[in-house]
Amino acid sequence: MQQYLQNKKGLVQSVFDKVYDKYDLMNDFISLGVHRVWKKNLINMMNPSFNSTLIDVACGTGDIGKLFLESTKSDNLISCIDPNKGMIAKGKEKLKNYKNIKWVIAPAEKIPVQKNCFDFYTISFGLRNTKNINKALAEAHRVLKPGGRFLCLEFSKILNSNLDFFYKNYSKLIPLVGGLVVGEKEPYEYLVKSIENFVNQEELIALMEQNDFKKCTYRNLSGGIVSIHSGWKY
Repeated sequence: MQQYLQNKKGLVQSVFDKVYDKYDLMNDFISLGVHRVWKKNLINMMNPSFNSTLIDVACGTGDIGKLFLESTKSDNLISCIDPNKGMIAKGKEKLKNYKNIKWVIAPAEKIPVQKNCFDFYTISFGLRNTKNINKALAEAHRVLKPGGRFLCLEFSKILNSNLDFFYKNYSKLIPLVGGLVVGEKEPYEYLVKSIENFVNQEELIALMEQNDFKKCTYRNLSGGIVSIHSGWKY
């Protein structure tokens, strides 16, 4: 359960400094476009109402925020948080027509907002990149309103041995694709290792419960390649 790679000072920041400009393109290459389906599954599982408020942490270029606003057709202000300046700039450029997104540069462990503010907290493919999972989960709990819901979409552990064998061999190709598309393979070597060393589904449930989330559950997608974890603040 130790995040040994993530705890190396500056490593994650360096990784995303190198890849933010082609982040969306590489997501499509790596997942064969399926990341878009996974993100829509997250929004469907959330089922937000028109007047809901959202904070999306480790937002990347804003995919979840965009899907949320399209789903709710709301004029409510939502917050997209990411520690990487380049990623935030790319998101602002991509979603410049959305005037009700507040972009904030900040880590998941220290979000500059007051407590009890949001109906939903989402983090997609970002929790494993935090320096401290417990601090990130504690912050998630803090900023949610009582009755608010935490949702995490993250790479997880595959249950089927045949699929696991295929996926592990496919993962070996990811740095090579990164080298061709981005010109950098090292960030994608980190990506593969960060997935291998991340906690499993039940371990993440335990960490959520330790940080006061209730009714914690998870749903596997694509055979456990990713999972969506859900918890509530009471």
